[in-house]
Amino acid sequence: MRDNASGKVLLSNIEFIPGYAITRHLGLVQGSTVRAKNIGRDMMAGLKNIVGGELKGYTELLNESRQEAIDRMAQQADAIGANAVINIRFSTSNITAGASELLAYGTAVVLEQRS
Repeated sequence: MRDNASGKVLLSNIEFIPGYAITRHLGLVQGSTVRAKNIGRDMMAGLKNIVGGELKGYTELLNESRQEAIDRMAQQADAIGANAVINIRFSTSNITAGASELLAYGTAVVLEQRS
């Protein structure tokens, strides 16, 4: 379980949060971003393909994309009154050559701490 950047919505990839009870189910929420590679990252990736190793430029790009999608999903959940998103999943798809979408989605709920 982790808080998003705003800290308002709890985020979890499991179906429940220990110590909390789901009091309302608000439905599916999602956030996405479409990102394109850039020439600098492509040149460095080409060199790494020759010598091997981690493609750090692409790792950074994916981390930034993932965080953007998570933040947008959490904002959507907050806007409909949720204080948590559970069962979070990720999906990617190619949009065009050199550009991909990263999608984060989950179930928006209202939680109350058990006494």
